[in-house]
Amino acid sequence: MTRLGMLTPSSNTALEPATYRLMRDLPDVTAHFARFPVTEIALSSVALGQFDAGPILAAAELLAHAKMDVIAWNGTSASWLGFERDAQLAAAITARTGIRATTAILALNDLLKRLNTKRIAVVTPYLGDVQSKIIANYESAGFTCVAERHAGLQDNFSFATLPAAEIDAMITAVAAEKPDAIAIICTNMDTTRLAPQIEARTGIPVIDSIACTLWGAMQVAGIDTTSLASAGQIFRH
Repeated sequence: MTRLGMLTPSSNTALEPATYRLMRDLPDVTAHFARFPVTEIALSSVALGQFDAGPILAAAELLAHAKMDVIAWNGTSASWLGFERDAQLAAAITARTGIRATTAILALNDLLKRLNTKRIAVVTPYLGDVQSKIIANYESAGFTCVAERHAGLQDNFSFATLPAAEIDAMITAVAAEKPDAIAIICTNMDTTRLAPQIEARTGIPVIDSIACTLWGAMQVAGIDTTSLASAGQIFRH
């Protein structure tokens, strides 16, 4: 049995059921979740302070009590805080627990490289200034953002309440610009069901943050992901 530990924002209601659903055909792999306080996504000092390492590492230690094989930060804060934050966090988790670690954004960026992505589209539920930081970080990393949509929300709980039709419309709109890949950046906006449907319509890879966190954890654990290929193109890599 392989145990995957997931560090989860406290107000997130999407990633756990979506992860379990994706894993339904993996009888020898289990997922286990630990929460720490995250209630809003904004650029204020209070909101940014939610992602200080202390509470995250404390949650990782609790997962370590259950002897995880991998611990993944199932959140996307490094997309606006800076990618180096997640590289440092993964190293800190391993130093504290002795367990290999990854994150949603480390996995997303690995997939963008594997897909030879140069032109990306970004879809999130976030505020405009948060979205601008995300796009700036990806453009600094050498990507061209050809399209974006964001829902303009701040309350983390509210992200999971966005109607599927509204999310589909945002993704369809950015797909019209023919990016090499579409990044859905948020683990409380579940597009794991939509992604394969939109890929079938457009031929464009759709990288859902919940799905790519699971993909990344499986990669670190050495688990073949191709059995999940029906859930999206990312699992073929």
